Amino acid sequence: MMHRLFPSDAREVSDDDLVDLYRFPEPSGSSRPWVRANFVASADGAAQGRDFKSGTLSGAADRRVFALLRALCDVILVGAGTTRVEGYKPVRAEESDTDLRAEHDLEPLPAMAVVSRSLNLDTELVRGSSAPTVVVTVQSAPTEALARVRELAPVVVAGEHDVDFAEALRQLAAQGYRRMLCEGGPTLMHSLVAADCLDDLCLTLSPSLIAGERLRITHGGTLEPPRDLRLAHLLEEGGELFARYCVDRPESPGTMSSSANVSGTSS
Repeated sequence: MMHRLFPSDAREVSDDDLVDLYRFPEPSGSSRPWVRANFVASADGAAQGRDFKSGTLSGAADRRVFALLRALCDVILVGAGTTRVEGYKPVRAEESDTDLRAEHDLEPLPAMAVVSRSLNLDTELVRGSSAPTVVVTVQSAPTEALARVRELAPVVVAGEHDVDFAEALRQLAAQGYRRMLCEGGPTLMHSLVAADCLDDLCLTLSPSLIAGERLRITHGGTLEPPRDLRLAHLLEEGGELFARYCVDRPESPGTMSSSANVSGTSS
């Protein structure tokens, strides 16, 4: 049974309430997409469980929110390292709430966008399913590997040696992918935040202590200045806390407002 702690509400949170709480803002006329990140972390800040995978931190309620966030997006953005560690495959029909997606004028399944410079990718993932996988890479990617990937999937090239995320997201948005869900990993998350491309963060806090050498949800150099977040809501079920934060940053004309209600590397 899920409850809303902030803003406080004594009622149980229904499935319809959850959809309203996590709904993406409507795309504006701007070419800029809305970029959301979803992570789970332990109470002591670990983004990886005992097996160095994020899934072992996740409880039943977190898996429900995870599925809902996928059901509300156009595309799932993920780093190649995370796809290897977590064993990513294309989203299958039985894993997606196709009725909910139809209600929101979304394709039956979300596409996948995999960020990789080396293009060391699982062939099944690259081939996609009834929803495509788009590969995001750089101009300096290995020539032969790039040619092989182009035979299997659409490719977005942005940046020479490092991915230019503003350009990559612009190209994805031009293909109709306006509601983006980043599932990691921490290095990709750091890149998105550093490039000021992140709009909101959905963070599940797992009631566990992991210790050891584990990554946090962002991994990279210190962000200067730190990016400030504003709490949009806080939910609880079974000891798990579900926070949604909006990124506070100056808005450009024509962008979607961040006040709207709405694990691994990339090599």
